[in-house]
Amino acid sequence: MLNLKKVCREIEIAAHEAGVFIQNESVGFDIKRTEKKGLNDFVSYVDKGSEKLLVEKLGNILPEAGFLAEEGTSKKVGIKYCWVIDPLDGTTNFLHGLHPYAISIGLKEEDEIVAGVVHEISGNETFTAWKNGGAWLNGSAIHVSETAKLADSLVATGFPYSDFSRLNSYMACFTHFCKNTHGVRRFGSAAIDLAYIACGRFEAFYEYGLHPWDIAAGILLVKEAGGRVSDFSGNDKNLTGEEFLASNSLVFSEVLKIVNKFMKN
Repeated sequence: MLNLKKVCREIEIAAHEAGVFIQNESVGFDIKRTEKKGLNDFVSYVDKGSEKLLVEKLGNILPEAGFLAEEGTSKKVGIKYCWVIDPLDGTTNFLHGLHPYAISIGLKEEDEIVAGVVHEISGNETFTAWKNGGAWLNGSAIHVSETAKLADSLVATGFPYSDFSRLNSYMACFTHFCKNTHGVRRFGSAAIDLAYIACGRFEAFYEYGLHPWDIAAGILLVKEAGGRVSDFSGNDKNLTGEEFLASNSLVFSEVLKIVNKFMKN
């Protein structure tokens, strides 16, 4: 059986090394050295360099594990374990010299995320969780907020950037949250949004069109910090990110009801 606490410490070391690489490359970065993967979907040599470093380091931690990495550096398939990696979540922020951006690493055992680390680079904040081990920020225990009403909540979201097929429904939902909460924030990194729910800075988050590497570590952070996650119908199994919401446990039902109403029409 894996010592997940020890594994998380090793993941943190790998994330910090990749974070130093990204931070160094941010000095004098030339946005012209960017490639386009799709509509408003960008990648740079920094994303690829970070992922290459992470694949190497994580491969040493658990040689039998496979990889699901955003930039496809490794296609290795693991029988039981799989690393789910976003080497630079918030790439568009990075390209424009805007914070925040992060590294997100989840370890999946069969169908369950059992370890996760989100390293927010500019703030040097490392969020860590392992199964049944709680959630942590730079070594101190964290918990979701105790806010019990959506009216008293701060909500995070991500705007659609390439799939605009549900934009009208999304904007109706967004308008409702603007009018009925303390406000809505959009930081440009789902991994960071989920980490901030885990430590109580946000009460809720919703977005569609995400990918597994955007949410893998964040799912475990939120759950181990006492929160809940699901798709827009309330299903909390095998989440891919295509539909995703997270919140503290106290406002979850209220958030789900609203998102379901607007986004499932």
